[in-house]
Amino acid sequence: MSNLIQFVANHDDLSTDKGFQFKFYCDKCRNGHMSRFLPNKIGIAGELMRAAGSLFGGHFYDAGTAAYHVQRAIGGKAHDEALEAAVAEGKTYFKQCTRCGHWVCPAVCWNHSAGLCEDCAPDEHEELAAQQRQAAREQIQTKTREHNYTQNLDFLGRAEVRHCARCRHKLEAGQKFCPECGTPSASAAPQEKFCADCGAPQKTPQRFCPDCGARQ
Repeated sequence: MSNLIQFVANHDDLSTDKGFQFKFYCDKCRNGHMSRFLPNKIGIAGELMRAAGSLFGGHFYDAGTAAYHVQRAIGGKAHDEALEAAVAEGKTYFKQCTRCGHWVCPAVCWNHSAGLCEDCAPDEHEELAAQQRQAAREQIQTKTREHNYTQNLDFLGRAEVRHCARCRHKLEAGQKFCPECGTPSASAAPQEKFCADCGAPQKTPQRFCPDCGARQ
C-alpha cells in the first residue's frame, strides 16, 4: 500500500458498511473526483444477517457492539483493495508536478506547455493579466490618496451637527426654526453686538455708538 502515499493528500473516505467510495481533490483549486461506489460484500452479508434476525425475532448484535461491527465491515483487506482501485482510477484525472509533487487537475491548474503545475510554472498570459490588474489596483489606490477629499470639511467644528433643543430633530445649516416642532434654533436668537472702538453693547440698528460716538 506504500504506492498510495504518492497520490493526492487531499481526499475524503466516504466508505460505509454498505460499500467503499473515495473523493480526491486537486491540491491547488480543490476541484474533485469521486471514485465509483464498490459494494462491500461483508457489509451486505451483515445486512442480510440482521434482516434474518429481525424476521425470526433474533438479535445478533446489541447496541454496544454495533459501532465495532460497522468498523469491522468497513476496514480490512476489502477496504485497502477498494482504496487502491480508487487511487488508480483517480490518477487518470490528475497530473503530478515533478517540481513540487502536488497532484492537480489538468483543466485548471496544469501548465501543459511547461509540463508543471501553475504554481511552479504560471501561464504567461494569465500571469500578465493578473499583474496588470494588480498594478491597476495599486495605481487607483495611489491616485485616490493623492486627491483631497476633505478640503470642504470644517475641522474646527464650525459646521457641527445641530439638533432642536426640544425634540432633538436634526437641523440643517441656516434653519432658524425646527421643521418638526417650530422651536427657534440658536441661529434665530438675536445676536448681541458691541462697538468696535470701545466695546460697549450696541442695540440694533444703531449708526453711532452711544458711548463713544464711533460710527458703526
